[in-house]
This record gives sequence, C-alpha cells and structure tokens, in this order.
Amino acid sequence: MSPSLPSPPSLRSSSGSIRTLLGALTVGALVLAGLAVSPGDVLGGLESLAADPYRFGLVVGGLYLARPALAWPTTPLAVVVGYGYGIAVGVPIALLGVVATVLPVFLAVRRFRSGEAEEADSRSECTGDADRSKPLLERAGAVADRYYGATGQFRGVTASRLAPIPSDIATAAAAASGVRLRHFVAGTVAGELPWTVAAVVVGASAATVTTDGLGDLGLALSVACGLGAVLLLAGPAYRALRGRFAVESADSRSSRPSQSD
Repeated sequence: MSPSLPSPPSLRSSSGSIRTLLGALTVGALVLAGLAVSPGDVLGGLESLAADPYRFGLVVGGLYLARPALAWPTTPLAVVVGYGYGIAVGVPIALLGVVATVLPVFLAVRRFRSGEAEEADSRSECTGDADRSKPLLERAGAVADRYYGATGQFRGVTASRLAPIPSDIATAAAAASGVRLRHFVAGTVAGELPWTVAAVVVGASAATVTTDGLGDLGLALSVACGLGAVLLLAGPAYRALRGRFAVESADSRSSRPSQSD
C-alpha cells in the first residue's frame, strides 16, 4: 500500500476557512432564533403546568437544554424555577440547570478551537509563518489565556460569572482559553449563585410566572456582583502590574551604559 500524501496547503486553508464560515453562520442563526422566539412567548405558558411538579420539571429541563440554541439569558429560567418550586428546592435545581445549559456551549467552543489549532499548526508547518496563520478564535483565546493565567482558572471563571456580562460570552472565553472542566463547573456555580438565588426568590414571590428578569432588584444586584468581581480580580491585577513594573525597571537599568571608575 502506498503511503498517504499530505494535503496541499491550499486545501488545508480552505478547510479552515469553511470551518470558520460554518461557525459564523451557526452563531448568526442562533442569534436570529433568539430574537424570533423570546422567553416571554414560551415561559408565559408554563403557569398552567406549575401544579404538576413532574411535568413542570420536564418542560423546564428541556428549556434549559434548548436555551443555548435560542441564545436566551439564564435568569428568566431561574425565575420560572422559583415560581414552580419555591426557594429551598428551586435554588439547587436552578444551579443544576445553569451548569447543564452552559456545558454544551463550553464543549462546542473547546472542540472548535481544538480543530482550528490543528489547522493553524498544519498551515504554519507549510508556510513557516505561525502568527499570521492563527485563526480568529485562537487569537481571542490567547487574550483569555492571559486573563486566566493572571487570575487562575477557578477565580477567573467565578469573576466572569459575577460580572454582569452575557453568560455565553463568559463560557466561550473560558473554553477558548483551555479552562479545565472541573474548574469551569465549580467557578460557574460559585459565580452564578447570587444571581440564581435572587432570581429564584423573585420567582417564588411572584403571583404569576414572570419573564421580566429581576425587576427593581436587577440594578442593585448588578452593582453588588460587579463589585464582587472587581474585588476578586484586585489581587491578580496588582500582582500583574507589579510584575510588569519590575520587568520594565530591570530593563531600564540594564540598558543604561555602565560608568567606569
């Protein structure tokens, strides 16, 4: 049997371009689906199921799994869980739902970046230009690498969950930087805990199913969680700045001409 020949660089480049195009089209389709199907259109009809916890749980579980495809935020789902199960049971269920709904995004981005990295390695071997061959997701992952390298994986994920930014953006950044699954799950639970508890409390105290999010509580909670994220990142930021100043100072001293006696 004759040995297989390596793929020409043009074919590898074309494969990488097609992969990137498909990824962009997929993201665009998900955003359009989320705009076409709002949480209020779907979740408002769950009120009649709340009397049957089993059926209610099946429907809510299905919505958590389908949420990434609809690009919905996680907070309205936690509010609905609170309405159906109350605070004591609703908080652990909602936290489990958050983990379950972000895992598909995390695994998909990690696999997609792994494929892009293999394509980039192949192109760099053929062209000898590793920097220009890096795809967009890999370059974005390099930025996230610096963030998680300074903060640590658990602290970095926790801070990104506390900060009032879209959940899927934080998930994609963690996946692109190679965060380990156990650190991602633990950081997600820790960072989403205050958001989830607040949403479940709002849902448990509502007379009907609401999809308006946290209402008046939202702004105060956003500020409090944002401050929490800043406090978590203050130590790593200080150490990073101190290390940079130390390097610059050492470089400045080494560049000075030596004085003879």
